[in-house]
Amino acid sequence: MNKITGILTFLLLIFASSSYAQEKKAYNLLDSKGNEISFYEMTEKLKESDIILFGELHNNPISHWLQLELVKELFVNKKEKLMIGAEMFEADDQLPLNEYLSGKIAEKNFKSEVKLWNNYTTDYRPVLEFAKEKNLKYIATNIPRRYANMVFQKGLKILDTLEKQAFQFIVPLPVNIDLSLKTYSSLKTEMDGHTAKYLPESQAIKDATMAYFINKNFKKGNIFLHLNGAYHSDYFEGIYWFLKQYDKNYKISVITSVEQSDLSKVDEENTGKADYTIVIDKNMTKTY
Repeated sequence: MNKITGILTFLLLIFASSSYAQEKKAYNLLDSKGNEISFYEMTEKLKESDIILFGELHNNPISHWLQLELVKELFVNKKEKLMIGAEMFEADDQLPLNEYLSGKIAEKNFKSEVKLWNNYTTDYRPVLEFAKEKNLKYIATNIPRRYANMVFQKGLKILDTLEKQAFQFIVPLPVNIDLSLKTYSSLKTEMDGHTAKYLPESQAIKDATMAYFINKNFKKGNIFLHLNGAYHSDYFEGIYWFLKQYDKNYKISVITSVEQSDLSKVDEENTGKADYTIVIDKNMTKTY
């Protein structure tokens, strides 16, 4: 009987081991050295940051789920000293955003007043509702899209023609922009022969404005968690670069999201982008 029991136990262990090896993972989390790190290990390290730039893939549900979970974990430690900001809300929407968070206006009014992204309900509402429930400050950091589009069409100098009241929603001008940075210069290379001459400038003014509003609202002792497309903080450029122009001593952590077939390592084209890389199965379903 003991011999039969031993054989059965052995077979069960083999089956369990085989099943585990074939487990289908949705994502893997790697540090800057390519080592696997748990979500909770990462969170503990992130608690030492002043600012966290969470680079997402806009239509990837894993990015959005981990954003929400990170907000919850950081709140346990920081409480009201946790601040949130997002590319997905434009600076001229701050007033109705504040009014909704404070309960002054209903959600239907908020939705009709603010320029919400198409995937707001599934991807951005959960974090905003958590901020509302916990009375956290939430900052609309992005330049109004009409001004970014003006730069895309005409270049940075077109902003000088805006009416005075418009400048409250934009980084103060003139602004130092380094178009030789990898993320901007790559755009110039990609568009050679095409008409998007000012695409790098339009992306840079977004980054500069987001960094401006992060810096303006950041308070020492707080953590400012900023949600943005991975492009805007990859390679420690974009928003990161502009923040360092304000204060070189800022402790900024960068998270990026990538899609790959191999989750065990960061592919060569995705290396060096961030402190932490969320490697997501490239077949992951999309939210739009």
